[in-house]
Amino acid sequence: MTWPADLPAELAGLLPSLVGVLLLIAVVTALLRGFHVPRPYAPALAILRGTLQLAAISLILSGIISDPLWVGVGLSVMFIAAVSTVNRRLGATRQHFGWIAVAMAIGILATLIVVFSVGAIEFSPRYVLSYGGIIIGNAMSIATLTGRRFGEAVTDHWDEVEGWMALGATPRQSTLDLARRAVYFAIIPTTDQTKTTGLVTLPGAFVGAIFGGASPLEAGRFQIVVLAGILCAGAITAITLIQFLAPIRMKPATIPT
Repeated sequence: MTWPADLPAELAGLLPSLVGVLLLIAVVTALLRGFHVPRPYAPALAILRGTLQLAAISLILSGIISDPLWVGVGLSVMFIAAVSTVNRRLGATRQHFGWIAVAMAIGILATLIVVFSVGAIEFSPRYVLSYGGIIIGNAMSIATLTGRRFGEAVTDHWDEVEGWMALGATPRQSTLDLARRAVYFAIIPTTDQTKTTGLVTLPGAFVGAIFGGASPLEAGRFQIVVLAGILCAGAITAITLIQFLAPIRMKPATIPT
């Protein structure tokens, strides 16, 4: 592991950004408190946690970004953290953890294999880490949305589910329409982001590539591969996860907030 020689100077240059973040989060907290929103300090705590985690990972990545072994370790840690986060959101059980891990692993690995095997993105530790991290994070979000949407739908329509089972439908058949809707709604945010890319938003991967010195064409190419990968991994993850969740025989417990 090697560290960049100009690391102290880079750290010193972060002061203006720190001040800006503090001012922004102060505005958010003041507004939430003023409107009496529950847990008004949650965004501030989230920013603090994110800052500490990014600081740690930034220092670590500075030393491992070119080492394939450490890149693999880093992606593994990201994956475990992502699965744990989804599991906590869906009920924090061992069974859920296994289902989520399998669903996300299939979606993520399938996407990475396609992208790097055809040469859509250069197969190097640097790109595997950056692209893999993006895919893992978005697969996590889609898995969470899928599980929560499905659980809420089954709870809200439990009388209908019971009615179908009383008529002889299997647990999977009785929730099939709800499962399909859960997958559909889970990928809507990503679909909308993809449709409005360049028109409403400039996604982070595109902007980051531009700031890194890439041409607009190259940055656009990278962003499209990112968006396609997110949709692919998300769809595989959502459909695989719903196959585990869908056979429900009892009304789900309250979904954690």
